Amino acid sequence: MHDVIILGSGPAGLTAAIYTCRARLDTLVIGGSTWGGQLMLTGGVDNFPGFPDGIMGPELMAKMREQSEKCGAKLIFEDVSSVDLSSRPFKVTSGANNYEAKTVLIATGASAKWLGLPSETRLRGKGVSSCAICDAPFFRDKKVVVVGGGDTALEEALTLTSYAREVTIVHRRDQFRACKLFQEKISANQKITLAWNSVVEEILGERKVEAVRLKNVQTGEVKTVPADGVFIAIGHLPETALFKGQIALDPNGYIVVHDETKTSVEGVFAAGDNHDTKYKQAITAAGSGCKAALDAQRYLQEHPI
Repeated sequence: MHDVIILGSGPAGLTAAIYTCRARLDTLVIGGSTWGGQLMLTGGVDNFPGFPDGIMGPELMAKMREQSEKCGAKLIFEDVSSVDLSSRPFKVTSGANNYEAKTVLIATGASAKWLGLPSETRLRGKGVSSCAICDAPFFRDKKVVVVGGGDTALEEALTLTSYAREVTIVHRRDQFRACKLFQEKISANQKITLAWNSVVEEILGERKVEAVRLKNVQTGEVKTVPADGVFIAIGHLPETALFKGQIALDPNGYIVVHDETKTSVEGVFAAGDNHDTKYKQAITAAGSGCKAALDAQRYLQEHPI
């Protein structure tokens, strides 16, 4: 029996573990077979406080992991196969192992949707990104491509225009799905070029992004666009399938919370990108993990088993 089981080992989960352990709560972190969250796929991070010279994403996560373990968290790196949140103590199954917890903190995050190209995977962190707010400063005075046609894509493009010399938006249709305000801003920005009715066939480059090969879905025409960076902005998928039918989720699968971290089940808390549809930053995820940990601590004080 653990006081708290934390599901996930990204910034939210590991920050939560630091706080619960400092509160002397018996804490188990089930971090998944691939631990560390999206920062493990990120190159340089220069917007996380405390690192004036920047830090590599995997190194930042290694430091968070080390700190949580020093505070007393027990970390196991297995994938959870099932959870039972119908009554306390809550039950979590991972492989052949069964665990019980007085509280559960869900910090499973969300993953960016990708195009599925081998070159995209190979060049991720080498010019391929899914976060302009995170990586735009690395593309100052360079040429970049944004893929997508919704609010996220246009917002990413507008962010990039503050740094990049040229921004090309690639969209498979002939009109955007984004709100009118974003569309008006895009039309008024001279740095932005639109590639309508087009899809990315290949991202070119060996050690870093050098160009993008586009195909027009109507004419079949193929052309190569020089680029130093490619930003994929076609949405995110919250990692919440495991909890469907057990806690309230919105139509897109994000966890519905009230009072910032509380789910529809008492004693179960959410932290990070699995309920954050707006910010999706490492620092906001970490802050959310802190809040969820403090709420779990208070809940245990008021509802002991």
